[in-house]
Amino acid sequence: MFWLQLVVIAILIYFGAKKGDVFIGLMGGVGVAIFVFIFKEQPAAPPIDVMLIILSVVLAASALQTAKGLDYLVFLAEKLLRTSPKYLTIVAPIVAWLFTFLAGTGHIVYSLLPVINELAINNNIRPERPISNSIISSQQAITCSPMSAATAAMIGFMLPLGVSFAEILMITIPATLIGVVLSAFITLKKGKELREDPEFQKRLENGLTLNRDTEKVEQKQTTKNQKKSVFIFLVGVIAVVLLGVFSQLRPSWEVDGEITVLSMPYTIEIIMLVCAAAIVIFCKPKIEEILNTSIFRAGSLAIICAFGLAWMSYTFIDAQREFIEGNVAGIVETIPWVFAIIVFVVAALITSQAATTLIMMPIGIGLGLHPAIIIGSWMAVNANYFIPVSAQVIAALSFDTAGTTKIGKYVLNHSFMIPGLLNTIFSIVIAIILGFIII
Repeated sequence: MFWLQLVVIAILIYFGAKKGDVFIGLMGGVGVAIFVFIFKEQPAAPPIDVMLIILSVVLAASALQTAKGLDYLVFLAEKLLRTSPKYLTIVAPIVAWLFTFLAGTGHIVYSLLPVINELAINNNIRPERPISNSIISSQQAITCSPMSAATAAMIGFMLPLGVSFAEILMITIPATLIGVVLSAFITLKKGKELREDPEFQKRLENGLTLNRDTEKVEQKQTTKNQKKSVFIFLVGVIAVVLLGVFSQLRPSWEVDGEITVLSMPYTIEIIMLVCAAAIVIFCKPKIEEILNTSIFRAGSLAIICAFGLAWMSYTFIDAQREFIEGNVAGIVETIPWVFAIIVFVVAALITSQAATTLIMMPIGIGLGLHPAIIIGSWMAVNANYFIPVSAQVIAALSFDTAGTTKIGKYVLNHSFMIPGLLNTIFSIVIAIILGFIII
């Protein structure tokens, strides 16, 4: 029955991923229906805390986007990039990681790609190097940003295991950042030098014009409301981190003779709702646009996936807990890297960190894996580069006017494969090591 139900889940995920978007979450609901009405299994409780954490975080980030705070972050990122153009292959991925970490969305990298491309060409740097590393690093930061849907979900999963929000960040921040830096250094000389690249020479002969408008960033106008929205958002992020690290700062009550401290899910939800409200009050964005932002749409998809996929995973684990504990858990505990590989494969097919988190982390928890193994394997959800069809990869191809960023003849030999695999491997190994030290 275990293997039959596992095959059912795999088939549902396959068809959900094939059609994509909201359908993958709906297929999770179909899975719950199959478990309940066909296999006669008792349904697990839906992951309400996970869903509400994601919703509150998404509302705050959407308010920031509506107030054009993201545009101001992009402005700051552009200025930072232009300060060290000769070291672009190292600096650009770090900047992409930092601003994704702050904003909670990898979409911010799209606005940086034209600047990275321009600076690379003007400084005789092969654009493939900083562009490919920046795309990968912007995805790596998703698994350590307090504001991302994937991290919000992970917090909800790990808190019942006794792993605090602070411990998750203490593991994932250095793991992803070190992976980004190491990958950038290793790929400093990847590919031919720009002036020796035949595709670049061909485009020059065909009239490629190099953009040398290096003062362009100074001409952009920012408003006080944009700056205020970023300030309010960052205060909210810092408040969440501090309350997570220092539990004594959270309110507590005596209930039936026992002291109850405000839980972290409630803390995150309260702070983020207040943050969103403060942005609306003090920055005066068009409130009707909040629910129409790209961030809210992506967050809504994550909530639907949590509702369907995580509920399906929980139901499966509860139904097969005895078999898992007696047979499967021992194997995975002995060879923990197997779980990381499975997470990577699922992530490569689904191309969504949040959806993969919602599918695989409950399974890892159900297998009884050590939290360090679960968090380390979680780094593998950043695999949407493996099959080069994601929006980030396609955008990078179009922004490289020199033609150095490309998909190879055999599809998988593309520009993102080496930096992506390096980042993934480094992050997994470092996160597991830190996990066993910290937890």
